[in-house]
Amino acid sequence: MTELSKARRAAVTALFAAGLALAPAPAAQADSPRDAAPEPVPAADLAQARGAVQDPAVLDKVGHFFARKGVPPTRQLTIGAAEEARAASDSAPRLAGDTVPVYTLDAGFVAGTPGAPVAKAAFTASKVVAADGQTASVWTVRQGDAWRVVNIASGGDESDYAAKAADSGGGTAFREPQVNAWYVLRDGRVLPLDEEAKRSVGAGGLSLAAYQQLVHQRYGDKLPGSAYDRAGEGGGYRVDAAPQREAAGSGSELPAVTAAAALGATALVGAGAVLRRRRSGR
Repeated sequence: MTELSKARRAAVTALFAAGLALAPAPAAQADSPRDAAPEPVPAADLAQARGAVQDPAVLDKVGHFFARKGVPPTRQLTIGAAEEARAASDSAPRLAGDTVPVYTLDAGFVAGTPGAPVAKAAFTASKVVAADGQTASVWTVRQGDAWRVVNIASGGDESDYAAKAADSGGGTAFREPQVNAWYVLRDGRVLPLDEEAKRSVGAGGLSLAAYQQLVHQRYGDKLPGSAYDRAGEGGGYRVDAAPQREAAGSGSELPAVTAAAALGATALVGAGAVLRRRRSGR
């Protein structure tokens, strides 16, 4: 993903509003690389999630997202409503590629819970492309028996990194959102997929055990239920030399939901916030 597309990454509705009720635990190594692999999302669920994105009403909202160049609905544009509507129609949004599960670093793994996977599926993402080449990622989560669209974000990291993992030898792509790092779990090793991940684990990656120790050191005292959490200090983590990511608020017709993801919104991501792919100060 280019620096320009990262700078244009925008969230238009809040997704993470609840965390996992886990307290800090002593560091422990996962039982085995096999045990640490995330549980796959069934193909039938991915098909249902994709179907939700294909709803004409959703694609219309994506068209307006493209027309607004990612500017949230709460902010005024220089064009009027009629011009925006025409631009939304002209964008002709279409799905591209597969709908993919998006795996995020798991709190149990950080805490050292035996058998915990390195990451869990937080939501699914479908890449949508506009006629002028703009791309967006439409996020869906399961609510009861149905899949519901909860967020639109510019760019297509979720799909792109899943494809990069598959093309580079297989494995499961996952994200450590606190440092905006994307990795692939392959053959018992955590390997980097982007520059943030390289700064985090090195170009050659880490063994699963070494990575577990690393994230426990970073976040073991910041899990939900910790003193850090109770003090209301949620808001991310900074790796040396890695730029912090900006959190974005909501303001959209798309529904905000309560979704447990990553290490918990209250402790490490920030309640009601979605991380934007935007470099601070750029």
